[in-house]
Amino acid sequence: MEWTDDGIVLSVRPHGETAAIIHVLTPERGRHAGLVQGGQGRKARAIYQPGNRLVVTWSGRLADNLGSFKCELETSHAARLLDQPRRLTALTAAAAICERALPEREAHPACFHGFLALLDALEGDHWAEIYVRWELGLLADLGFGLDLSACAAGGDNDQLAYVSPRTGRAVSLAAGEPYRDRLLPLPPFLIGRGAGGPEEVAQGLQLSSYFLERSVFHLQDRPLPPARERLAALFPLPGQDDDPT
Repeated sequence: MEWTDDGIVLSVRPHGETAAIIHVLTPERGRHAGLVQGGQGRKARAIYQPGNRLVVTWSGRLADNLGSFKCELETSHAARLLDQPRRLTALTAAAAICERALPEREAHPACFHGFLALLDALEGDHWAEIYVRWELGLLADLGFGLDLSACAAGGDNDQLAYVSPRTGRAVSLAAGEPYRDRLLPLPPFLIGRGAGGPEEVAQGLQLSSYFLERSVFHLQDRPLPPARERLAALFPLPGQDDDPT
C-alpha cells in the first residue's frame, strides 16, 4: 500500500542506529507515524524538525503496519524561527499538543490547516494571541469548544469578563463578580476587543490549558506536554515569577 500527502512534522525519535520514527500531521490521514531510513543523519535532522512542512509518501505491506516514509521538504518553518526563541517555543508547543491530543490515523483537516495558519502567523506581530486562538480552535475541532458569544447567566453580553470552568461559557462582569475566584478570566482579545498584551496572553494560555487538561489530557491520564509548560512560563500571570528560567 502507498499514499502521498502533505505533512507537518510533530516529532522525531531515534530508532536503531541510523533510522528514526517520525510523526506527522496530514490533512487526509490525521496524525500518522512512519519509519525514515537514515533519519538520524545530519541532513535529515534539519529536515525532520517539528513544524517543518513536508510532502510525505508512506508505504507499507498492510494499512495497519508502521510502514516507511519518504519525504521532501517543502518549508522549513523551524529554521525561520531559530533566532526568535519565544516563537520557536510556541511552534514546539503546538507540535507537542497535536501529537498528544489528536487520535492516530483519524483525519482532522481543520487541525492541519489551522496549524499551517499558525506556522505563518508565528512570523507576524500578533503571534501569541493567534496561538491562544489556535488552541481554542483545536479544542473545538475535538468537540470541546468554548462558547464565548453570550453570558451563560443571562447578563450583559457587552461586558463579558469570565469563563465558567464547568460549562466553558462566557460570564458577564456583573454576573460573575460574586464568583470571580471560581471563574477563569476572559481576555478581551478573544471577543474582538483589541490586541492582547502579555497579561491577556497569559490569561488566554491559562484558559486554553485548563480545558486542554480537563477535556483532553485528563482522559489520557497525562499532563500537558513540557513544551507547552515552557510556553506558559514565558507569559506569567500577575503574581507569578516572571523569570521563565
